[in-house]
Amino acid sequence: MAYTIALAGKGGTGKTTVAGMLIKYLEKKNKGPILAVDADANANLNEVLGLKVENTLGGAREDMKKGKVPEGMTKDIFISMKLEEALVEAKGYDLVVMGQPEGAGCYCAANSLLTNFLEKLSGNYPYVVMDNEAGMEHISRLTTKNVDVLLIVTDTSRRGIQAGLRIHELAKGLNIGVKNSYLIINMNKEEPSKEVVQMLQDKGLAMAGTIPENDMVYQYDLDGRPTVEIPEDNQAIQAAYAIFDRIIG
Repeated sequence: MAYTIALAGKGGTGKTTVAGMLIKYLEKKNKGPILAVDADANANLNEVLGLKVENTLGGAREDMKKGKVPEGMTKDIFISMKLEEALVEAKGYDLVVMGQPEGAGCYCAANSLLTNFLEKLSGNYPYVVMDNEAGMEHISRLTTKNVDVLLIVTDTSRRGIQAGLRIHELAKGLNIGVKNSYLIINMNKEEPSKEVVQMLQDKGLAMAGTIPENDMVYQYDLDGRPTVEIPEDNQAIQAAYAIFDRIIG
């Protein structure tokens, strides 16, 4: 069974950038092939990885809902075909983008089929990295339900940390089987205050570490350059790798 790492956090905390760092780390450690799943409605993990995406599973959902399954083809075969079309292959990892529904109505049947096929697909990879939006409900709807590590990414703001704590509480209440949860403070400028440390302890959320604010990471993101291309001697990359060593390595 694949070792599954899910990332979540409030918008603007650099969650997707950290997901890219994690994928690069696993590839560097020869942990591949890795399945990267972009489950964020505002999908941009492909930009962090420098990959072009033409098909998403959201498109398959739309086609199935609108009755665009070719005559003589079962829905199972159709979804399987669409899943293969949506898979983008790269060195050491593959990427699949979930996408989002475009119209109103029930997507239950399509979501159920996608869940089954994603679970089968993930069995072909030793590691799965899922980049999620702040809400966690879609994990139980669309992707594997067993999460070995939940990495909650926040910035240094109180609102970001409070959002991270809410995600932690929500994940515990959902039937997604989270084994371990950790908080990463990204774009950090100074050591977390005693108040922040106490907030985490009160909620039982472990602190994984901090990633410092970094001009190169900011500039790569601003220029639309893949952040996975940032040199590994970069201070932020080194800090992220040290965190991954402690909780995954």
